[in-house]
Amino acid sequence: MGVILIFVDGLGMGKTDPEINPCIHPSIQALSFHENSNEHAWNQGYLIKADACLGIKGLPQSASGQTSLLTGINAPQLLGRHLPAFPNNTLREVIKTHSLMKKTREAGFRTVFLNAYRPRFFDLPMEVRWRMSTTTVATLAAGLSFFSTNDLSSGRTLYHDFTNAELVRRGFQLPLFSPEEAASVLADATDSYDFIMYEHFKTDKAGHSQDMNKTLNSLQDLDRFICTVIEKVDLSKHLILLTSDHGNVEDLSTKGHTRNPVPVLTWGLCAEKSADKIKDITDIPQYILSSLVDQMG
Repeated sequence: MGVILIFVDGLGMGKTDPEINPCIHPSIQALSFHENSNEHAWNQGYLIKADACLGIKGLPQSASGQTSLLTGINAPQLLGRHLPAFPNNTLREVIKTHSLMKKTREAGFRTVFLNAYRPRFFDLPMEVRWRMSTTTVATLAAGLSFFSTNDLSSGRTLYHDFTNAELVRRGFQLPLFSPEEAASVLADATDSYDFIMYEHFKTDKAGHSQDMNKTLNSLQDLDRFICTVIEKVDLSKHLILLTSDHGNVEDLSTKGHTRNPVPVLTWGLCAEKSADKIKDITDIPQYILSSLVDQMG
């Protein structure tokens, strides 16, 4: 039993306009949704519209959005603004205390951040690592180990680009994974861990590019990956939750982020409870923690 949290950066619920919204392309299955979608998702899943603006004017951003999503604390409200890029001192202190990964580990659950890091990360001083991404800070706060590219060949971890194509282009001698092969790595990890988090942020980069073909190719690969995870994981014993920190890729008419709600997609054990538990992204950590407790209890 366990929970898989798949965090997809920059994925909102946009308009029903195929000229600007690649999520509604006919080739997309699990990630097919828009502003008028109902509560039903692909393959008997559930879909919730979650607020990512959190009562603060301006466009939601990564540092404050991800902090809110991973801690349950309204980070934009705390700061009085949305914060882009990496957490500042204030948000780092929030993550150190309230990180979902820290709480799940302290509750006795086997917790892992499944993303692999390149070799240069391991050469950085610890004070530099603490100034990096929200997920990196959350992993540090939980006292978890980091996977390296050496772990990719053994099938223990995934890069944020789950195919390894980006690493191969950089000269790494690594296997190229199909989306389906990468999905098997994530599904197999359920044998070793109770709470798994995996981060994918190519969607946010694709959205900033405003390139429909590039974005659609990226979404199609991600959709194949997600569909295969859902098919391979035993949904009678596990919960899969996919969500985001802010909108972007669903509206290629703009180069920036959007104020659209973000999807919370759930499949499997306890999935039906999500509609009553989640209204905005700060509700996600408690829902996951409660689901783990319910599963194990």
